[in-house]
Amino acid sequence: MYNEKDHSSEENASLEKGVSYDTTGPVGAAVVKDERYHFDASDLDRVQRRLKQRHVQMIAIAGTLGTGLFLGSGKALSTAGPLGSLLAYALVGSVAYSSLCSIGEMTAHAPISGTFPHFSARWVDPAFGFAMGWNYFYTNAISVPVEITAGQILITFWDTNNGHAAIYTAVLVVLVCLTNIFGVRWFGESEFIFSIIKLILITGLILVGLIIDLGGGPNHQRIGFQYWRNPGSLNTRSDLVSNVGLGRFLAIISVLVQAAFSFQGMELVAVAASETESPRRNISKAVRRVFYRILIFYMLGTLMTGMLVPFNDPNLLHETGNAAESPYVIAMTRAGIHTLPGIVNAAILTSAFSAGNSFLFCSSRILYGLALRGQAPRIFTYCTNKGLPIAAIAASSLFTFLSFMNVKDSSAQVFNWFVNLSTVGGFFCWFGINLTFLYYYRGKKAQGFDRRKTAYYNVLQPYLSIWGVTWCVIFILINGYDVFFSFDASDFLVAYINVPIFIGLYVFWKVFKRTKIWKPHEMDFVTGIPSMEETETPEIPPRTFLEKVAAVLF
Repeated sequence: MYNEKDHSSEENASLEKGVSYDTTGPVGAAVVKDERYHFDASDLDRVQRRLKQRHVQMIAIAGTLGTGLFLGSGKALSTAGPLGSLLAYALVGSVAYSSLCSIGEMTAHAPISGTFPHFSARWVDPAFGFAMGWNYFYTNAISVPVEITAGQILITFWDTNNGHAAIYTAVLVVLVCLTNIFGVRWFGESEFIFSIIKLILITGLILVGLIIDLGGGPNHQRIGFQYWRNPGSLNTRSDLVSNVGLGRFLAIISVLVQAAFSFQGMELVAVAASETESPRRNISKAVRRVFYRILIFYMLGTLMTGMLVPFNDPNLLHETGNAAESPYVIAMTRAGIHTLPGIVNAAILTSAFSAGNSFLFCSSRILYGLALRGQAPRIFTYCTNKGLPIAAIAASSLFTFLSFMNVKDSSAQVFNWFVNLSTVGGFFCWFGINLTFLYYYRGKKAQGFDRRKTAYYNVLQPYLSIWGVTWCVIFILINGYDVFFSFDASDFLVAYINVPIFIGLYVFWKVFKRTKIWKPHEMDFVTGIPSMEETETPEIPPRTFLEKVAAVLF
């Protein structure tokens, strides 16, 4: 069997130019014949497993709950109506779930740095992994200043002085960067606390919403489902009132991209696998529970907003960027509750900070993984003695300064272009994850591996991945459909520029390195991947009542 320690890191730099494999080994495991080009840099991987089980589980449960759900649900409601927004969130949620199941199984097999861009390079094509990695790095890096800006706008709920915007932005930039620079344990603890706050917030909002809907508010007005009857369950585009069917359909389409923004980031638990204690066990638990998270928090939350506020409420169209535009706050104000909105805004502020924190973590780890495999400058592999990829974090932190562009009106439009350019990147991420799983599935089947022996596998595969790939392609194509009703060159460019960028990255690396698409019998599922004994610690069964409760929650 091939020993990865027999060759230097220079010899093991990449899979770039094709390798001949012998699949006659045990269980069909691939053995490299031409060892010069093997893609194994595990001996360079210096990160350490400092994220604990409770960190990973709380990140999985509430990691993506943020401004997209708390504030964006109002815009979705006003655009498509209560039923339309619910259908859009359900569809995008199913695609997000398929992506997480796919990356969960691949990560349970190989909990290593680089995560799905490395999987794409290892089991699809090194050029595809290169395109995936840089696309995901860019998408996350540019999302950090977006969340910082969202946090600064949330502060205007208490301080409307625009002259203070730069100060608040600077404070948030420093805090986000320091949280990541202090180490993964600080990141884990902060996300643990923020996730608890977000869980309390969304649970409290749903309960308060239900109480108001049933007439338990100060005004004692019972709402029920009356807004589903009047003004109705579906809204239509204002310019297509003469064609109601088409107008309603396009209104739902408009919500899809916004709904996707609420779900993006679920793959964080897989990105953190190389720094997680007992990653196979903990990632498996996290993925298994995500279905219920989507069902309870996203679907129930979206249903509740449609019950509380009519889609033609003028307050939904008043974009303040803070809690004042939340359907829950609108419902509270109308019901006579005046104390909670400020508390809600404070909790949403922590969710914006948490999201920026997570995006910076993801972008730095992806950059580190790319450098580790020779697809980014080698300087970004530098780690401290405690396993912190400080060079990658420093480079990713530079993007936070883009948030200052939104302080002045003269550069705000340019900043918004950056924001729009990053939104489709999430669709490419999900597309690549699901496509990589289909290759992974074919390779394991061809080489005689039993997927049921992996720490996590889903019986619905590969159909989940096929569903995810299909819908991601559709999402990418329809993302900018609105521009064709009133064509504008800049809007068209912003909506679709990610397509040539992704293809350009793929073609560049393929031509530059002369890579090839791996055949099922050529895929390496063994080398450089730690065994169960190397990554997993013995699981201690809970003994006391509190430990049993913690085991259920975490």
